[in-house]
Amino acid sequence: MDGKAKKSKKKKDARRVVVRTLKLSDYQAVCDLQIKCFPGMKPWKQDQFESQIEQFPEGQICIEMDGKIVASSSSLIVDFDLYDEWQNWAVIADNGYIRNHDPDGNTMYGIEIMVDPDYRGFRLSRRLYDARKHIARDKNLQRIIIGGRIPGYHRHAAELTAREYVDKVIAKELVDPVLTAQLANGFMLESLIPEYLPVDKESMGFATFLEWVNFDYRQDRRRRWRAVEIVRVAVVQYQMRPVSSFDEFVQGLGYFVDVAADAQSDFVVFPELITTQLLGLYPGLRPGLAVRKLDEHTQAFVEHFRRLAIRYNVNIVAGSHFTVEDGNLYNTGYLFHRDGRMQRQQKLHITPAERRWWGVSPGKNLAVFDTDSGKVAILLCYDVQFPELGRIAAKKGAHILFVPFNTDDRNGYLRVRNCARARCIENHVYAVLSGATGNLPFIENADTHYAQSGVFTPHDYPFSRDGIAGECSPDEETVMIHDLDIELLRRHRYRGTTTNLSDRRLDLYTVRYKDGEETKEL
Repeated sequence: MDGKAKKSKKKKDARRVVVRTLKLSDYQAVCDLQIKCFPGMKPWKQDQFESQIEQFPEGQICIEMDGKIVASSSSLIVDFDLYDEWQNWAVIADNGYIRNHDPDGNTMYGIEIMVDPDYRGFRLSRRLYDARKHIARDKNLQRIIIGGRIPGYHRHAAELTAREYVDKVIAKELVDPVLTAQLANGFMLESLIPEYLPVDKESMGFATFLEWVNFDYRQDRRRRWRAVEIVRVAVVQYQMRPVSSFDEFVQGLGYFVDVAADAQSDFVVFPELITTQLLGLYPGLRPGLAVRKLDEHTQAFVEHFRRLAIRYNVNIVAGSHFTVEDGNLYNTGYLFHRDGRMQRQQKLHITPAERRWWGVSPGKNLAVFDTDSGKVAILLCYDVQFPELGRIAAKKGAHILFVPFNTDDRNGYLRVRNCARARCIENHVYAVLSGATGNLPFIENADTHYAQSGVFTPHDYPFSRDGIAGECSPDEETVMIHDLDIELLRRHRYRGTTTNLSDRRLDLYTVRYKDGEETKEL
């Protein structure tokens, strides 16, 4: 790769989303953002900003994109019962100094949240609210309270009262830049506050008093287990269809990601070999040569899915795609994190048909990926049919096995399905299967597809009957969304009716495997 190409690639890779706590050196950047977001309102004074970080550093959060701060939020913790003037921002926020922050309190109070207008559409406010919720759950707080602006109200003040305007926003007859996002993030309107910030001309001085309730709150802090730890997955059962260009191929992908994001999913999962639709662009080539041509689309494939993950704030298991490395052809699975990072998993076991038709080479290592929703592994289709891989993934900390698959008939599908369900029983994990339907006429070894995608669990009392959390209708394009309780899975590993993972006879057998250059045993 020449210097110009390296520079171009580095520039593209720099477009990442980073959520972090604010530092003292961020003061000017935050002030500039305040001036841009709230024209006419005074930004923080430096001593206010420094006091916020000193009093409650983890409650002062920002988001970086393209290397600059484009969103931020500030908050503190108070004891709910000690305050009855929730309409008085100056009292609750200590005029912005938050010296009343109480680490032993039970309520988080949000004093500010802002997103650069040039970066709207990337669900940045949701990331900030999610960060606040994470703190609330981690610190066992009962609720989050905010006094929110209604900056769209000034456009309707001549014909609507503030109450009428808010009612129409709640009913989705109107869209408010702030309130609509807050409602979408689980906040409930408690009341309207007049003269909250008189200098806020866009809101006509009004604010909303909103509350988010932490349903994981535990009255007894000594309780050993959290009630739930939910990870929401969206499974795409995708219909393969002939396409005339790469742009036509990617055009429909955003729809499925959008559906998953609207449901606030943590992961959206696509099938194995999703890019074989592009083989129709190379008529007349032998199958082994045609699939190598798909590697020409790798950079565009990666950049498109990375943009989708960032824009829709969701982790994407993008099925798999043929890539060429050092002259070898690999069936490569991709994980795109919602912050812009990308990780890969090459298929480790190659089917006889993949070897015969395409000359696919096997990968070398099984990775377990550390995501913002826990550790996961990707077992591409045939890989899930080998029990050693599921065991290695579980021992390395994975709670979810994502299984993108691509089978041409029901027999092939049932092999994948039944083996995935066995991995759930053996290792106390969830298995999430995403397969392809539809036909690709005249494309050898990829012309027919059969799938019934689903989410599967261990077989025991706490889980769904028959170990089936949810299944799609057979051979129909659709999206299924399901919640997985990771805490329930942890408890099952220790207290299940059977405890397969810990009851293995290591005196009789072990599994030895390569982890990078190191050989390990379990």
